[in-house]
Amino acid sequence: MTETPPFSPSDDFVAQANAGAELYAAAKDDRLAFWAEQAKRLHWHTPFQQVLDWSDAPVAKWFVGGELNVAYNCVDRHVAEGRGDQVAIHWEGEPGDSRDLTYSDLLAEVSRAANTFTELGLVSGDRVAIYMPMVPEAIVSMLACARLGLTHSVVFAGFSSSALRSRIDDAGAKLIVTTDGQWRRGSAAPLKESVDEAVKGATSIEHVLVVKRTDNDVQWTEGRDHWWHDTVGSASPEHEAQAFDSEHPLFILYTSGTTGTPKGIIHTAGGYLTQTAYTHHYVFDHKRGKDVYWCTADIGWVTGHSYIVYGPLANGASQVVYEGTPNSPDEHRHWNIVEKYGVTIYYTAPTLVRTFMKWGRQIPDAHDLSSIRVLGSVGEPINPEAWRWFRDVIGAGSAPIVDTWWQTETGAIMVSPLPGVIATKPGSAQTPLPGISAAIVDDNGKKLGPGGTGYLVLEEPWPSMLRGIWGDMERYKDTYWSRYANEGWYFAGDGARFDDDGDLWVLGRVDDVMNISGHRISTAEVESALVSHPGVAEAAVVGAADETTGQGIVAFVILRGGVENTGDALIAELKAQVSKEISPIAKPRQITVVPELPKTRSGKIMRRLLRDVAEGRDLGDTSTLVDPAVFDAISAVRPR
Repeated sequence: MTETPPFSPSDDFVAQANAGAELYAAAKDDRLAFWAEQAKRLHWHTPFQQVLDWSDAPVAKWFVGGELNVAYNCVDRHVAEGRGDQVAIHWEGEPGDSRDLTYSDLLAEVSRAANTFTELGLVSGDRVAIYMPMVPEAIVSMLACARLGLTHSVVFAGFSSSALRSRIDDAGAKLIVTTDGQWRRGSAAPLKESVDEAVKGATSIEHVLVVKRTDNDVQWTEGRDHWWHDTVGSASPEHEAQAFDSEHPLFILYTSGTTGTPKGIIHTAGGYLTQTAYTHHYVFDHKRGKDVYWCTADIGWVTGHSYIVYGPLANGASQVVYEGTPNSPDEHRHWNIVEKYGVTIYYTAPTLVRTFMKWGRQIPDAHDLSSIRVLGSVGEPINPEAWRWFRDVIGAGSAPIVDTWWQTETGAIMVSPLPGVIATKPGSAQTPLPGISAAIVDDNGKKLGPGGTGYLVLEEPWPSMLRGIWGDMERYKDTYWSRYANEGWYFAGDGARFDDDGDLWVLGRVDDVMNISGHRISTAEVESALVSHPGVAEAAVVGAADETTGQGIVAFVILRGGVENTGDALIAELKAQVSKEISPIAKPRQITVVPELPKTRSGKIMRRLLRDVAEGRDLGDTSTLVDPAVFDAISAVRPR
């Protein structure tokens, strides 16, 4: 990684920051007392008696004996405290329609949905599948489940009917909430027909609840299918929330597994809400009633759960929720929204930052982005060049960037600089948050110090940690706890290194570490070196089988707008760039300039498919890609 001097927060930012060095001191002095203090951010119907019970490790119980209602904490209490007129959600639809929902509005909608779910026969402990685009009713449905003690399973609306069916069956969902269709890049795509296909023969499903969004024609099954406007729309806006145990299952969220079978990650109420609220408050320096916060994720992923729904609403935030894509109707869409609502905190993925770079800075430069005061990065390590562009172009050269590392399994942010405390480094997540204990270790469990490269582990339990894999506790123990079972450490599956200052750099999944002639080289490092070239907007690197070196480095790059592809001369420049930035050992054997990269609808690059391309194998399932036809464009380009 290219290291540069750190960027210190301004004196003005430090003076108003939520966090100070004392937060680290308090957590170090008494970790459990620190977490008990953070739990007091919430309303507890029944106070907890014990902060942590780790006697049944690796399954934790946090805030033992405590009872709370997650939806009450996210909605009701803000109304009860006199903030019902504050906007909770500025919703922006892709076609240009918009709605503002105050906390009072949100309470009424969640109450109506809860009454409807009860009328449909659902009781605490039942599971509900939610398969919806980014419309307010999706968030309402999640909160209504939380209000009733129903465990929700949100399935990304870009997934296929077969992917939806597997999740319905695994969770045993009784209800699925969906829409008639969804807007994607100006077109109304059907959605309910995927649900109809998925629930055909699904024995657990009793009801399908449908929000009218696009006026798509739909097939209708009487007695099973219900329109949202006919049921929720006419239900009572009054509903009293009841308390549930702190360890009551809040949601199941499926994530990919190495076996190809999705893992249903379980998160529970009290610990999860405590840590999402705590991290949202301190990592983003959120000021209730002053900030307008925008996380650009989708609720189909954990980022949307934690930093659109639960963390921000628990803190009484006013936030933007956007339905569509960043280039619909054109590449100015995000910056128009920032201007319209005066967004102050903007949290997005490195993939999107690199896309903005590719489109050119003239687009954001055409807008007044002076409201932005904090930037955040999530989803994968952000390369230093993109980090600097993000800060300079979007953050006016002054907004702190919080580069956050966490996972579906951790539930909330684990490693990140606190913006008013730490001088930030481009590309480094830097240090565990107060209350989090992380280390970098080698194969034998030896802890590494400055300059060391190894595996990222978590040494102590944390409140928002996963409580297991739905229906398969042995898989939970084997996947996350077996590698360092003697030490009792959680293995995150990511590689990381400490720089000479002791700051932490996440290198990505250990699957993405290549072995080149016995040298371990991270794909993230090579990608970062390529993107540091002024002509490159984005890069994806994979290790492909090589008879001589074991693995050879194969790179795919997208050029910035206006940059000419000079063929062999450009490829030679790029290879020299990698040699200079890392080592001649890391020089790619092959670089292909491509118009696009294969990405899932969450914005992640599908390196597995690129590896298939590099090794000449047939491609597997490409249904989760934004554009499966991207491989036609890749195959048409001659590699060099």
